[in-house]
Amino acid sequence: MDLTLTTPALLFPAISLLLLAYSGRFLTLANLMRELYARYRAQPDSKIKRQLANLRYRIVIIRNMQIWGVASFFGCVLCMFFLFAGQVLLGKWIFGLSLLLLLVSLGLSLRELQVSVDALTVQVQDLDEVE
Repeated sequence: MDLTLTTPALLFPAISLLLLAYSGRFLTLANLMRELYARYRAQPDSKIKRQLANLRYRIVIIRNMQIWGVASFFGCVLCMFFLFAGQVLLGKWIFGLSLLLLLVSLGLSLRELQVSVDALTVQVQDLDEVE
């Protein structure tokens, strides 16, 4: 396989958009967490407390998604540097590593989606109790 400078550069827009999406999720959850925390302080409720615990866990996952995504981005840039310097074999290894880091980030994203479904289940759980 030929690895040129353009190959890792192809991931730049994808990783950038991914990190933007992760940041949007993080900000949305942080705002929701602040709102729920204020409601819990005003009127403690076990359901809100469970939601806050779920949000805290999701925020940790999103932080880790961002860390692995940035590490993947860093790996792509480092790969390009080594390819530019003529170190093709090292560039290939670093590019492979950056792809693995991106896979970890995407895997964490899947986990966060699963946890978000759990949060919605907690939200509508009282509807099941009424029936």
